Parts: sequence; C-alpha cells; structure tokens
Amino acid sequence: MSYVHPGKGYSRDSRYITTRITADGRDGFPVESGRYRLVVSRACPWASRAVIVRRLLGLELAMSMAIAGPTHDDRSWTFDLDPGGRDPVLGIERLQEAYFARDPGYDRGITVPAIVDVPSGEVVTNDFPQITLDMSLEWTAYHRDGAPALYPPGLRAEIDAVNEVVYKDVNNGVYRAGFAGSQEAYAEAYERLFARLDWLSERLERSRYLVGDTITEADVRLFTTLVRFDAVYHGHFKCNRHKLSEMPVLWAYARDLFQTPGFGDTVDFDHIKRHYYLVHGDINPTGIVPVGPDLSGWLEPHERAALGGRPFGDGTPPGPLSPAETVPPHHAPPAR
Repeated sequence: MSYVHPGKGYSRDSRYITTRITADGRDGFPVESGRYRLVVSRACPWASRAVIVRRLLGLELAMSMAIAGPTHDDRSWTFDLDPGGRDPVLGIERLQEAYFARDPGYDRGITVPAIVDVPSGEVVTNDFPQITLDMSLEWTAYHRDGAPALYPPGLRAEIDAVNEVVYKDVNNGVYRAGFAGSQEAYAEAYERLFARLDWLSERLERSRYLVGDTITEADVRLFTTLVRFDAVYHGHFKCNRHKLSEMPVLWAYARDLFQTPGFGDTVDFDHIKRHYYLVHGDINPTGIVPVGPDLSGWLEPHERAALGGRPFGDGTPPGPLSPAETVPPHHAPPAR
C-alpha cells in the first residue's frame, strides 16, 4: 500500500458516506439505543475523536463499540483483537464486509470511525466530522446525567472557525508533511503546521481551553493530534522543529486534557505506534517500531487550572471505563 506519490503533495480522499443518524430519522436511520455499533481503531486520530466524545457523553450503553486491531492491509481493518478474529456483534472479520453490505461496488476508503446498523450489517456513515457533532446534537435522549455541552449553541460559530484551521494546518497538516512526495510540498506543510501550532500556543497561553471556559469539540479534535505528536508525527512524519514536550504551552494543555477522564484513559500508545510504523511501509520499510518515547511525562502536573475554567462546566466527569474498553496498562503511561 503506497501513501507517498513522488513529486506530488498529499491530498486526502474526503468522499465519505454522509448518511446521518438523527433523532427524527430523516435519512432513514433514527437514533435508537442498541441499534448501532461504532467501529474504531485506537490507532486512528479520527476514530479517537468518536471514542472520546462517546465516553464524555455517556453513550456507551446506547451505542456499542467494536475495536479493530491497530494495523490493516489493502482490504481493510480487521477484528484480530477478538476471539477467532471476528467481531462478536457484527459477526464479520473485516470492516470491509460492512461497507460492501451497504454498497457492493464501494470503491472509496474503508475508514474508521464507521457506524454500522447492526440489524442489516451495513455501514451507515463514516463521516467522522459529523459523527461526533451528531453524538452531541442528535443523541441527547441517551446522554448521561452530567454530560458536558461539547457543542453549545452560543459557541458553535467560534468552534467551527477554530476547527477549520486546526483541521487544515494541524490534524491533516501532519499527514501533508508525512506523505509529501516532494521537498516543496513537505516544506509548505511543515511551515503551515508549526505556524498554526505557534498560533495555538499564543491562544492557549491565556485560556485553559480553545473556546470558552469548558471542554468543547474543538479541544477533542486538537487533542487527538497532539497526543500522537511525539510518538509518531515528530519522527515518522518529519514534523521535527520541536517535540510537543518542547512546546511548553501546548505540552501543558495536552497533559491537562490527558489527565481529564475521557481523554487519556482512551489512548493506546502501543496501537498508535504499531499502526503508523507498520502500515506505512513506504515511509518505514524496515517495519521497526520505536521503543520510545518515555510516556511518564503525560502524568506530570500541568498547572493549567490556574487559568480558570472547569472541564465539564456544570456537568460531571464520566464514570469508570468498562473492563472491555479499558486500555491495557502496558499501553499507557506508567502509573505514578
């Protein structure tokens, strides 16, 4: 599988299945508890957004979750973490099967996150930006008591504006650098990435969170890139002006979120490293997975509370993870 095309810049295929699951069922898929299964890989930053939002809002009982293994081949993600290599709810070995159940001629990316309609076995949507917004807006009947407002009406325009530039320059920017097929394309992506990280540092120097004084969708979207930065993007994608741990404001901000229930407890560093270093064979042909970096710093004090703000506003933190969704201890920072 080739990710780099010599002489060319990287362009993400954004042709997603945009069917929505809504409270009124206007696309034919009404919100129903137990009907849908969220398919993710903990390696993927786009899927990790959905994992975090689902947990913050308390949707675990309403929407089950399938966790694919950290690697995939040309055909798709596999359920090799499950007994027999088959998802116990959907009964499939590869996510590809759910895409082809929806469209036998499907010719786009077999991506995560994807939400599958369990009765039919068909993918409903893989439109990752909309999936998390709909969890906030359409699944309110199943939100837990104390769920935070991740997309509050009064802040939506500002959240959308921040998300747009963060996506272009940071979330997708690291890929534009890592998959660049020319020196010029790489340099342009590199400069845009670090210019935006400098902008974010200035913004977060005086504010605990990106928009408002509580966690919002904007923080979720930035976090999933930052948490992968030193483990993957700094070396593997050549985003090496500085490590995250060398950018004081962003490093403290990322640690603040990591130590907030719903964020760090969903992160699997082993899956993250194995995915990028094993799947991207044209970038890392040896398939050697780095031993580092040292993860202990993620649990060091961040001192961001001095800026004010409350992570969950008037709400409360999510409860403990179920054993089935708990990240193995050796895939996370060592407990202090």
